[in-house]
Amino acid sequence: MKASEATKLYFDRAADQLQMEDSMRRLLLQPQREVQVQIAVEMDDRRLETFIGYRVQHDSARGPMKGGLRYHPEVDLDEVRALAQLMTWKNAVANLPYGGAKGGIAIDPRKLSVDEIERITRKFVDQIHDIIGPQTDIPAPDMGTSSREMAWIRNQWEKYHGFGPAVVTGKPVELYGAEGREEATGRGVGILSFKLLGQLNRKPQETRVVLQGFGNVGAHCAKFLNESEYKLIAVSDATGGFYNPKGLNIPEMLKYSLAHQGLLEGYTNAEPVTNAQLLEMECDLLIPAALGGVITEENAARIKAPLIIEAANAPITPPADDILTAKGTKILPDILANSGGVTVSYFEWVQNLQHYSWGLNRVRQELERVMTSAFDSVWQEAKEQRVSLRTAAYMIGIRRVYRATKLGGIN
Repeated sequence: MKASEATKLYFDRAADQLQMEDSMRRLLLQPQREVQVQIAVEMDDRRLETFIGYRVQHDSARGPMKGGLRYHPEVDLDEVRALAQLMTWKNAVANLPYGGAKGGIAIDPRKLSVDEIERITRKFVDQIHDIIGPQTDIPAPDMGTSSREMAWIRNQWEKYHGFGPAVVTGKPVELYGAEGREEATGRGVGILSFKLLGQLNRKPQETRVVLQGFGNVGAHCAKFLNESEYKLIAVSDATGGFYNPKGLNIPEMLKYSLAHQGLLEGYTNAEPVTNAQLLEMECDLLIPAALGGVITEENAARIKAPLIIEAANAPITPPADDILTAKGTKILPDILANSGGVTVSYFEWVQNLQHYSWGLNRVRQELERVMTSAFDSVWQEAKEQRVSLRTAAYMIGIRRVYRATKLGGIN
């Protein structure tokens, strides 16, 4: 199933619950603009290479569009289109004054030099600078990009439009970035773990957690949960997994990862396991925080965790979601669970527009306030409407965009 098909399936389920008319469904699903550009760049060895870049702007009914920019060899228009739509609902669920957008370039940054990545980034901005900006569309980091690329984007955009740090978020703190942005998505997942378990009367000390993914999101999530006395019994990254039924030494693993280019490969103070084994372990809470599509129709029946929080984008396929939901698994969906990043991006944008910086404590307090409010709304919607948390989140997001579209006038 294509990414856009999966997104439409979840949209339709929520729209059915809302009894939405077909004409509005078509309007809300269709992106406002899709841009595909050619990026011709001279490589370090003087070869001329051509890459394809995308920016999809899905909806602006609730405000300027907002969404990440990813660098990955498998980026294509269908994926970017689906993710742009997800950003619309995600921003609406968190009640941020944004619409949704997404972008990407089909490259493998691990195989390119820093200079080559910079040239590609700046050439991409040359192609799209007139359709992004603080009041129209605000990119942010995503898979394969970081604060470094955001600094380049800001600098290149300002060559055309003048000073405007709010054109992107996720920038280095020294260049008008927000404190706490790097940890935001992982910390948000940790905050929602507390909220979900609190509703089920579970204590952190009694909760065994399995975490797939130890990149930026997974590492910050692991740090937060460990400091909150959760028992992390298994974690993994792309190189493999590690298991200790008594609880892993997370501070040690974080130090090891930092010393080994962000990887856990070679870590010896735990039992090695595969990523497939890790997903199917006995635990109380499973957090997929790596790639999408890791829980499928093939392995869903073997997933033993009664609670799943989707820290990654679309880690559970729709057929797997049906299997898990049918057997009573509670799933906190990605459009709520991993919205901490875009929430702190919103704080960064606000600070840039006001030319006034917040301290880390204020960022963290505001993040918890926004995430708690969003969770409470979704939990209450699911309870009142007797639907899954995923359908409830989509219902809230779609309803807010629907109302903004109607109130703003369609003609």
